[in-house]
Amino acid sequence: MKRETLWSRLGRLLLWFAAFLLLIVAGVAMLLGQTLPRQTGRLQLAGLQAPAEIGRDAMGVVTIRARSEADAAFALGYAHAQDRLFQMDLTRRLGAGRLSEVIGPATLRTDEFMRRLGLYRVAEANYKYLPPDAQALFRAYADGVNAYLAHRGSLLAPEFLLLRYRPEPWRPADSLVWGRLMAWQLSGNWGDEELRQIMVTRLRPQELEWVWPVAQRLTRRDDLPWIPAGGASNNWVIAGKLTATGRPLLANDPHLGLELPGTWYLARLDIAGQVLAGATAPGVPAVIIGRNNHVAWGFTTAYADTQDLFVETLLDNGQYVTPEGPRPLIRRQEVIRVHGAKPVIIEVTATRHGPLIETDDAHHRAYALSWTGFRPDDQTGAALLAMNRAKTASEFHAAMQGFESPVQNAVFADDAGNIGYIMAGRIPIRAKLKDDQSQSPVPGDRRDYDWVGVIPFDHLPQERNPSSGYLATANNRTMAPDYPYFIGSKFDYDYRVQRIRQMIAATPHHSLDSMAAMQLDTLSLAAQELLPLMLAVQSDPDLATWDLRMDRDAPEPLIFTAWFRELAHMLLDSRTGEDFSELWFWDAPLVNEALTGKAAAGLCDDPKTPAIEDCASEVRLAYQRAIAKLTAAYGPDRAAWRWGNAHRAHFPNLLLSQLPVVSALFDVALPTDGDNFTLNRASPRVNDPTGARFDDIHGASLRAIFDLSNLDRSRFVIAGGQCGNPLSAHYADFTLLWRDGQYVTMVGADGNRLMLLPEVRR
Repeated sequence: MKRETLWSRLGRLLLWFAAFLLLIVAGVAMLLGQTLPRQTGRLQLAGLQAPAEIGRDAMGVVTIRARSEADAAFALGYAHAQDRLFQMDLTRRLGAGRLSEVIGPATLRTDEFMRRLGLYRVAEANYKYLPPDAQALFRAYADGVNAYLAHRGSLLAPEFLLLRYRPEPWRPADSLVWGRLMAWQLSGNWGDEELRQIMVTRLRPQELEWVWPVAQRLTRRDDLPWIPAGGASNNWVIAGKLTATGRPLLANDPHLGLELPGTWYLARLDIAGQVLAGATAPGVPAVIIGRNNHVAWGFTTAYADTQDLFVETLLDNGQYVTPEGPRPLIRRQEVIRVHGAKPVIIEVTATRHGPLIETDDAHHRAYALSWTGFRPDDQTGAALLAMNRAKTASEFHAAMQGFESPVQNAVFADDAGNIGYIMAGRIPIRAKLKDDQSQSPVPGDRRDYDWVGVIPFDHLPQERNPSSGYLATANNRTMAPDYPYFIGSKFDYDYRVQRIRQMIAATPHHSLDSMAAMQLDTLSLAAQELLPLMLAVQSDPDLATWDLRMDRDAPEPLIFTAWFRELAHMLLDSRTGEDFSELWFWDAPLVNEALTGKAAAGLCDDPKTPAIEDCASEVRLAYQRAIAKLTAAYGPDRAAWRWGNAHRAHFPNLLLSQLPVVSALFDVALPTDGDNFTLNRASPRVNDPTGARFDDIHGASLRAIFDLSNLDRSRFVIAGGQCGNPLSAHYADFTLLWRDGQYVTMVGADGNRLMLLPEVRR
């Protein structure tokens, strides 16, 4: 008998070990596979009144068929929970200041800030003020989410397994807090007031007027990374006289931070023949941007000033100063549970103006925040449902009366040929404006700057069926010069809205294809404005013949953008220092003013040197620095440089990107076209230590085009994918379609079908 050698024994052990590992891997794979949504079969569920169906097509886009609004809301809640439950839970925890319960001390500062705001308390109050029919739909949606939780058992999304917790039942307030968070994300005035007050102490008055940005800042507060950045957007609607079909066309692409899972979830709801289709938000029982059988609509951020910081004078006895004398501070205690650590107890205080978000005990003062989004009787949730039901443009316009926050530019159209625009929302009327612009904190101990009302609905900026044949907004100022009310002092640059107008005028009769071409347009009007001024001082062989398009496969966008950013550093660094990226976010008009000798021409001189620098020398030096940094990063062969190599869209995972070891595994990244000024918006990051990277951090989270001659032909694409589960085939499968300008239609899923049946009571 042949004796077994040491090596053969060792080999056999290795084979057994390998088999054991394979079994473990297979077991884990099978376990994780059970976290994916079930897409076929039949389920009996409590809370459903009649049979409903959830269909999914090849891209995971959902079609829901139901006999009533309530059952459709139930099925939508079930589908959202299947694909996005962890995102939904994280969102409500953010709004309630409860992230630390499951994540730990890393989110404590965010939770403390959100407890001070009290957004979840506001959402709970909002639900109580909703009319009964709206309350019923929010309850039906919550029933659908909870039916998934009850039926699914313990195998939820992988993130729940990773963090080792099970989500609580869904409540209607959990849906409404999404609206409070979106309103907060799109209302940045308080941060601007805070920053301006800081810069007043560092800059001379003339310098402050030069550098104070016109556009909304997109940077986040470093200590609150879980709170989303601000937003922008494009929308336009074209009347039938300018379209090939004789019926309106409408386009919308809301710009938000890029991440996975994304903001939007595509769904079509067929409710006894009545269709709703478009972008839904996981957690919300309504189509936010979309269409029904007769009407289509889209939004952009209006940049209305709906927030003020009031400087309150504090007294030693727990009171503060009011026009009528001392008054006790409003106080409550909040207990924040922290995973792996002891609970943290904080005291939340407020005044007649709102919550105190910052206290300066040394100077006996604090900053109270007033915001229209704090209103307990906010009816935006009911307005969304009324919009979904509107059968005409007039009915849609009437529904917008209840849309209170965030303030939005809405464009809409109906199949009868009507088009319209309204800036919808609750905009405060102030007794007096600070510096005529409401950009600085104001005294809270007198009534001079108190809010005395809101702009009446009929007086909000609005227009119907204009003679031009179209309406368009791109976060620009939409009011006439003689508009009697103050709406805001900071709007986005006009580059995008000018380009929309140019492209509408260039085509006699528009189609779905021409609308798509507009959404994907990469011509930069900012480059068209600045480049001749820069080349007049410093020549460049590539830029001299550039077509001004920010295409990812070209070198010229990279050279121009690097030069542009270096020039901004030359103009501002001596004045702003480390706050450069807080004050300057691709402010092309500021650079234009400096180079053309207008108001900001003094920026070319560095106040910290005895010499008087001129703009020409700054332009040349900025060019030299930009080329040197690009050469160091991408090599000496300029022909091989590509905008897309430096300008990549990153889609970090909401949770996994926060974990240093695995974050790179879940960061989907791809080269992208566009920049901050193009209609195909892809805002590059300002602050980069190498000077050679321009990561795309902000762009179209959704593109939608609606054809009112046949609404089933409408086109959609989202940034990301339908499913939030990283193991799903639909986790990020829309990203290439999104990048490359492709769309899908929603005509009713013919793929997998899951039947939901009412539970049989015995």
